Amino acid sequence: MSTGSGMERKTAIDVAGVVKRFGHGPAGVVALKDVSLTIRDNEFFTLLGPSGCGKTTLLRILAGFEAVSDGAVSLYGENIAGLPANRRSVNTVFQHYALFPHMTVAENVAYGPQRLRRPAKEIAETVARMLQLVKMEKFAERRPAQLSGGQQQRVALARALAPHPKVLLLDEPLSALDLKLRQAMRAELKQLQRATGITFVFVTHDQEEALSMSDRIAVMSEGEVQQIGTPAEIYEYPANRFVASFIGDANFITAEIDGIIDGVASCRSARGLSFTLAAAPGGKPGDRVTLFLRPEKVRMEAPGDAGLAGRIQTMEYLGQSIFYQVDIGEDAPLIVAGRNRDDGGTPYKTGDRVSLIIGADALRMLAA
Repeated sequence: MSTGSGMERKTAIDVAGVVKRFGHGPAGVVALKDVSLTIRDNEFFTLLGPSGCGKTTLLRILAGFEAVSDGAVSLYGENIAGLPANRRSVNTVFQHYALFPHMTVAENVAYGPQRLRRPAKEIAETVARMLQLVKMEKFAERRPAQLSGGQQQRVALARALAPHPKVLLLDEPLSALDLKLRQAMRAELKQLQRATGITFVFVTHDQEEALSMSDRIAVMSEGEVQQIGTPAEIYEYPANRFVASFIGDANFITAEIDGIIDGVASCRSARGLSFTLAAAPGGKPGDRVTLFLRPEKVRMEAPGDAGLAGRIQTMEYLGQSIFYQVDIGEDAPLIVAGRNRDDGGTPYKTGDRVSLIIGADALRMLAA
């Protein structure tokens, strides 16, 4: 499992062998199955996966809203598995913000420090600093109902940051916003994390959000961690077919290894197409494998002697790019991402015959 590179930082959160069961007997559900991961200090760490994969359950365990069935959870070296939520140096920003409607923006932000019995002067300074950090100084006396969704989110962030938690947990906080605002808030969230130096743990099902903001990502499925790595590692070198298909668009071709020389494998598909690529560790001739290829890694040209011969079945125009489905004689067409011409025209059309150029470095080998 890949964990990224760079200077090692101290551990903020350590999750060791965590299991979470809901109910007992045949009707019981195991939401988390022996989950282990480490989150570093001052890291933007994302739990990514489809609905029902266990990511929100894990976040609720970190927050103290759920107890573990088995395993251990530590925060900066302290075992917090049995510690109630109000005694953890952790705050949560929820999907729907959960602001106090009867309080002003300033009063919402002051709530946490007041409960901690901080001095009045310190509270005022904290409120002013937090509102400045989220660019909401001019709205201090407004109530939540007078704010837009994006403004409410900023207030929720300021309120969660005001008590100076060691870790900030974010449960799909962008999902209620429209597309343009979500995109703008991604950059703001990452900037906020860097400015505060606080460890952020972010939950989302949106691959683009995870790739654009995270230092590292844990991809989850059915209560298990499938892979942990930097965005580039997850995207370029997925650990298995689930990760490859969940993150971005992907092509898969079933093949068999014909031979391996100096770590380079020659593979042949069920329909007789030949491919050359780096062999997976432990791979040997005769093994059935899955070849994985991103659509943007394929170069499409006019028909020629080089590359795979194909015919365009369908086209999907997406503005900046076009997605082609190209019949290459396999069970499924190959998805190819291309760009429009400078004049806005499309370089190919449905029915065109083309050659597909695939470099050895563009292909990855996954276990079949």
